[in-house]
This record gives sequence, C-alpha cells and structure tokens, in this order.
Amino acid sequence: MAKDAIFIEQFRLGGDGPRVAIKDCIDIAGWPTRAGSEALVDAPPASRHADVVEAILAAGGCIVGKANMHELAYGVTGVNRWLGTPRNTRYPDLIPGGSSSGSAAAIAAGLADVAIGTDTGGSIRMPAACCGVAGLKPSFGRVSRRGCTPASSSLDCVGPFARNVAGLEMGMSLIDPTFQAAAIPAAVRLGWVATEADEEIVASVRTALQRANVELIETPLDGLQEAFQAGVTIMAAEMWELFGALAEDPRMGADVQARLRAAASVTPAQVAAAEAVRKRFRAIVDNALANVDALVLPVLPSVPPRLDDLGDAARMLRLTSLIRPFNLTGHPALCIPIDGPGGFPAAIQLVGAHMNDAHLCAVARRVSGEAV
Repeated sequence: MAKDAIFIEQFRLGGDGPRVAIKDCIDIAGWPTRAGSEALVDAPPASRHADVVEAILAAGGCIVGKANMHELAYGVTGVNRWLGTPRNTRYPDLIPGGSSSGSAAAIAAGLADVAIGTDTGGSIRMPAACCGVAGLKPSFGRVSRRGCTPASSSLDCVGPFARNVAGLEMGMSLIDPTFQAAAIPAAVRLGWVATEADEEIVASVRTALQRANVELIETPLDGLQEAFQAGVTIMAAEMWELFGALAEDPRMGADVQARLRAAASVTPAQVAAAEAVRKRFRAIVDNALANVDALVLPVLPSVPPRLDDLGDAARMLRLTSLIRPFNLTGHPALCIPIDGPGGFPAAIQLVGAHMNDAHLCAVARRVSGEAV
C-alpha cells in the first residue's frame, strides 16, 4: 500500500503525458481488479485494459497507479477497513468521501494531474467536494464502461477528477476522444434549485455565484427527494444482483456487508416504482434546463463529517441526497470546490443537458473564474 493509503499500488505505464491515477474498479492489463475488497483478493490479473485505459495510453497519458476506493464502490465515506483510508490532504480530519476516495485524494495531494473514478450515486462528486478538487460525472453512456466493475449498471459513469475545470476537460479528452472543449459563454444563466441543504452551505454557494457574476433564475425541481430514494433502490437492486454472493463473506467490510444484506429485500415492485420515478424526474430536469445553461445547487447538504464521527449509515447515505438524483436521470453533473463555512469544504454542483458535457464544462469555467 502506497503512502497515506491513496494508492493501492504505484507504477508507471504509458507515455510522458499527464499523470493519471486509475480507480481500482477499472481494469489495467496485468494487474488484478479488486474493487477495494478483500473478498476479491484472489482476482486474477486483468487480461486487457478497460476502454478508458486504452484511450488514456493512446493519448500519451502516463498511468501512475491504482487508486484506493470504498469497497465495491458501495459507500460514501471512503473508509476502507482492509486497505486503509486515503488521507484527505487538505482536510485530514474529514472523510475523503466515497467511493472514488483514492482518486480524489491523489489530485488533492498532487500525485496525479488527472484521476479517473466512477460515479453510481455520487461517487465522483462526493469525494471531490470532500477533498476540495473538481470532479465530473459525464452524461450516462458517453464514456465507455467496458472493463469496469460493476460490469453492468443503469446508473454508473466513468469520469475525471482534476485540480480545476480545465483539468477536467483535459481528463475528458483523454477518456473520450470525441470530447472537444467549448468556448466560455459571454453570459451565463443558471437555474437555482432550492434544497434542504444547511443554511451555511447555501450561503457559501450563493456567495461564490455572486462573485462569478452569473444570472440566477429560481428553478423548482419537484421530486428531488423522491428521485434520491429511487436511486438508492435501483442501485441496491443492481448491486445485489452483481455482488449478492459476497453478502456473507467474512472478508467483507461491515458497512458494505450490511448494505448488501439490506439490498436483498428490494422487490421487483419497488424497482418498477423507482423506474417510474426515473422517467418522471428525467422529464422534470429536461424541462428545467430548457431556458438555462445549467442547474445549480450544492454538492453536499452539509459539511463532510469527521473520520471519528461517522454515525449511522443512513446519515452517511443522506450526504448524497443532492447528487444521486442526477445518476438516476443520466444528466452530466460537475463539482466545483469552494471555501465553505468555518474553513470546511463546500462545493457548487452544476447539472447540464444530456450529452452537452462540453458546454457544461465551459459554463463551469465561467463560474469558477478560470481564464478562457
């Protein structure tokens, strides 16, 4: 295990381009893909690269190691009993966030220029916000998931972390050769989504948006909480189908084991109801985006918890209440880190139109104050 538990293993593979960290649920030929789980310790080395790894190498990127993660990508804290918890360099007393904890921590520590993670229920945006870095969940289906664990998902996306939005664009160009950065718009109109986030978090986000000199339009997004619950249900059903056989494995971490056992009780009727919510809420988001460049709301509803105050699993899960809904709909969503209350991290979330990822990044550069 590499220093600070950020990397499971460090090595150099590829060219002289940007340094890239790869989450341990993505295949790199010659190395096992264990998804951060001791239950998969005997996994054989991958026989071929995942598509995103092949794309990175073809573009001249230099892969610098396998990044640690929350076990089976099924947790939001980033705490890993087996491999250790990646150090949150900027906020060492706080969780690094999950499940792409090592990927976010590698960027925060300056160990990579781009890191690749996956996001099924907020697993890029959550750790990006916790570690004070930028992260992008691309549109569902835009970036190939071949060679990734879980093998099948209606929610999961592969995406980049970087220090800033320009770095995210570089990361997207590495993993998606069709991606071309767009020009920053002269003016930006954002749809402000009212949420139940803590007042201090809302104030931090609104202050940052005022400095960015963007137009804000109050934009209702009915069904956000219902979409969060639907996303939890669908993810549970899909994780049980994929990993239910590991639910009684004694090598599993207690938190993930408990979630897998609970997932066994999800019924087909519950999944069908969640799918109906998905259809309704996707249309609501599409309509809300019709007259704005992007929707805007916080990434996290509160400051990230301390490592010594993780509390109950339900409280941790609620940290994804503002990000998980956009896994359900498949819209691209981006995290811009900002200074939060009392020196804690906070982050702006921008949500764009489906497959309009380049425009979303351009809007984010305007919001973050990055140069053209």
